This record gives sequence, C-alpha cells and structure tokens, in this order.
Amino acid sequence: MVFLPLIAGIILLVLLVTVVKLDTFISFILVCLFVGVTGGLNITESVDAIQKGIGSTLGSLVIILGFGAMLGKLVAESGAANTITNFLVKKFGIRHIQLALIVTGFIVGIPMFYTVGFVILVPLVIAIASNTKLPLLYVGLPMLASLSVTHGFLPPHPAPTAIAEMYNADLGLTLIYGIICGIPAILVAKLVLSRTMKRIQPAYLKEYVAETDERYKIPSVGTALFVALLPVLLIGGASLLQVFTGPGLFTEVIGNPAIAMLLSVLAAVYFLGVRTGRKMVDVMKILATAVSGVAVVLLIIAGAGALKQVMIETDISEQLGASLSNLGMPPLLMAWVIAALIRVSVGSATVAGLTAGTIMMPLIGTTGVSPELLVLATGAGSITLSHINDGGFWLFKEYFNVSIKETLLSWTLMETTVSVVGLLCVLLLNQII
Repeated sequence: MVFLPLIAGIILLVLLVTVVKLDTFISFILVCLFVGVTGGLNITESVDAIQKGIGSTLGSLVIILGFGAMLGKLVAESGAANTITNFLVKKFGIRHIQLALIVTGFIVGIPMFYTVGFVILVPLVIAIASNTKLPLLYVGLPMLASLSVTHGFLPPHPAPTAIAEMYNADLGLTLIYGIICGIPAILVAKLVLSRTMKRIQPAYLKEYVAETDERYKIPSVGTALFVALLPVLLIGGASLLQVFTGPGLFTEVIGNPAIAMLLSVLAAVYFLGVRTGRKMVDVMKILATAVSGVAVVLLIIAGAGALKQVMIETDISEQLGASLSNLGMPPLLMAWVIAALIRVSVGSATVAGLTAGTIMMPLIGTTGVSPELLVLATGAGSITLSHINDGGFWLFKEYFNVSIKETLLSWTLMETTVSVVGLLCVLLLNQII
C-alpha cells in the first residue's frame, strides 16, 4: 500500500509516546522524518516540509491560542471563576447543585485549557461537597462532563480550533453546533452516572480546597460572566448576526477569532486586572506565565501540522483520501473512529484529535459533509475511553481520592458517554442542516 509509511508512522508515534515516554513534539518530528523518507522524500525535503507545516499551522493559531491562555489565566487568578461558581450555586440552590456546576463548567471551561479549568474548579467542588455533605462525585462529575465538552468540541480550545483550521471550518458555526451537541452529551452523562455518583463516596482531600488572595478586589458576578463569555459573544454572535443581516464589515471584524480574543484579553486586563487593584506590571506577569504554560500545547499542534505537510508532499494525503472514501463508512463516523483509536493508544485528546484531523483532511470537499460537524465528530472521538495513559485520568484519581477501579467506573465512563452521545448528536444534526 502506498500509504503504508503513514500506518507505520502512526504506530511509531504511539510507541514513542506511550512506551519510550519520549516528548510528544520530538516524537512527532521523528515520525515526520520517517514518513517523509519512506514516502519518497530525501532528508532535506522532509525537513523543508516539516518547517512549512509548522509555519502554516502555527501562523493561524498562535494568536488565538496565546490569547486564550492569557484570558483563562486572568479568569483564574482574579477569582472570577470562584465568583461565577459561588453565584450559580447560590442561585440554583442545593437541590439543583449539579445544574449549577454544569453551567459553571461550561462558562469557565470555554476560555480555559482543560487542566487549568480542572485545577481551578475541582477545589471549589470539594469545598461545596464538604459544606453541603453531598457525595463528592455527585457534585463533581457533571461539572467535569461540562469541561470535557468545552475541551473536545468548542473553540477556542486548542484541538477544536486547530482541527477547524485543517478542515477550513467556520469557527463561529463550530462553536454554535458544539454547544447544541454538547448540552445533551452532558445531561445524558449525568443520567448514566447517577447511581455511580452516589455509590462511590471518597473522603475529601482538604489540601485541594481553593484559597483566595485577599490583597485584591474580587470581580463582581456581572464582570466575571461578561469577560469569561466575551469570546463566545463575539465569535458566536457574529455568526448568528450574519444569518439575519448577511456578511458585513462589522460582523467580519468582531467575528474574526484573533480580533475577538484580542478584545477579550484587553477587557480581562482591565476588568480582571487593573480594576481589581493589580498593577499593570503584575498583570503582565500573569500573562507571561500563561503564555509559557501553553508552549507545550503549541508544540504538539506544530508537530501535527508538520505531519500534515509531509503527507501532502509525499502524495500520501491524496491517495489516503481516495482509499478512505472507498470504504463506504460515513465520514463523520470515520473521523470519530480514527480519533477514538488514537486516543485509546496515545492517551492525549489533543494528539488524537489533531492526528485524526490530519488523516481525514484529504476527504474535505469530496464528501459534501459539513466541515463544522466533522470538527465535532473528530473532537468527540478524541475524548473517549480515557484510561491509564491519559494525564486527566490520574488528575481525577488524585484530586477525588478514588481507586483505579473507581476511576474507570466514573471518570472513564463519563468521558466515553460524552463522546458517544456527542457523536450521535452530530449525526442527528447532520440530517437537519
């Protein structure tokens, strides 16, 4: 088979990341060289393809992801996340505590990277469970399901944003469709896990309870919600407005992801930074920390972009697309299956989504399927069946003080439910639009 080098390369990537424990970016570059040379390129041509792929991929994403990291960090450091959580819990009451935390996870999860959102919100979950005497998983799992949806389905998170770029999908529509598919996925996960959430009752770990910095003012609820949701209001709002008014300069500007994220960060610098009593130099230090934290994610995305370009230069991409199209499997289902297989093998949802996107990219334009829905199907597959090779698996186990078996019965089941229901919603939406 002409695309045998790619198959061998994917296997090599899995082995390097999971067995050798080599850095993911280094693994990607080694795989790119392997696929390039075995696919007919020489070393120099392979390196040129890698550099071209990295440049074209990061060129369009680094602004969005960099600003996204800054916004998430300011939401966390300023106490805005705590404010949103406390407000919703108070408004919804103990009876509807799960719904309150689902909404919190959705709102806070949109501007934050998954790990940041987890580390910020789980201590609040522990404090709420401790104060209300409710089972910890009963309080926490629905919120984590909400975070998983924002991580796998919604821009400006790294994988959905990068996959949307690969598929040439509209970010605003992807965001809207992602919300439509994400809500049922969260609610079904809550229903499926209802018995598990009450049966498994671990002890609370007090050392993970969040503390606030009393030197600075805490943002008001209105301010916190406005800043956290500003990217959604601008990007999604512009797409909705275009449906009624048609394309225009105003909607084109505010709906541009880079402009939307820039405006959101500037708003956060003022409302969550300067107005809370922080000096500008201190706010800039927070932003610098945020950028350094996103570097690893950017390198992983760069590696996937390099592999994409190597596939194009060796003609593997074109021939793979022709072969996949002959399998008869619906492209949405195919994207989910490929991403799910890589996720189970590698563990990283970001790597799974981006690698699957690279493989599926040749089919764009030949199947007639909505590229926005294809982004969601790929993202859904990338979060399924989290197990012992996923960092999120261990993060959940340690914070929630549960055994490996209990983690499989709760965390893994939750991730898989969100993934499968998300796919079903995408398939249904495909019949409507």
